[in-house]
Amino acid sequence: MVTIFIQGFFLQASLILALGAQNIFVLESGLKKQRQFLVATLCSACDALLIAFGVMGAASVFLRIPMLKIFFGVVGVLFLLVYGVRKFLEGSRAGSVAGATHHPDLSKKQVVLSALGFSLLNPHVYLDTVVLIGGYSAKFLDFQSRAIFGLGAGSFSVVWFFGLTLFASSMSAILYNQKAMRAVSLVSGAILIVLSFRLAFNVYEWLGMQAQ
Repeated sequence: MVTIFIQGFFLQASLILALGAQNIFVLESGLKKQRQFLVATLCSACDALLIAFGVMGAASVFLRIPMLKIFFGVVGVLFLLVYGVRKFLEGSRAGSVAGATHHPDLSKKQVVLSALGFSLLNPHVYLDTVVLIGGYSAKFLDFQSRAIFGLGAGSFSVVWFFGLTLFASSMSAILYNQKAMRAVSLVSGAILIVLSFRLAFNVYEWLGMQAQ
């Protein structure tokens, strides 16, 4: 059973370590210390919930209803593009990124909605957690083994997001200043815009596959 747990743990590690929109949001929340532990909790919970769905066999839903993936893709493109442009403009305007003592805190509602958006509005999240992890877990014949595998995968999400949050928070004293935060906003905004275009290309490919 320990071996099965480790398999789930490292499979999720291989999927989540790539630089993505969700990780950028977690890092920025930690740097700004804006309800960063709430962000880590929500991201971990979303991953765990999607992994649980996958382990219970929900992966077949995306295979039976491919338009569902396309729907999340279109919404995800719009979400990433709008958020990315906003962050890029924030960093490009002189004086637009305030220092640590003047930066207005996001409300709890804004934090929750943003965290849920980055966690749930990207179809690649569903492909990684529900389809890939859920599909891999199908190799285990009994539900107990699949549950332990899913627990291993979910555990890495918790370790990763809270570790990322703690790392960013510890760097806040060094990086949280006018010049550095402008750079963070510019870089994160540019990456999010690129990710939105990459996702748009994926959606275009999926639509082409549907038309065949």
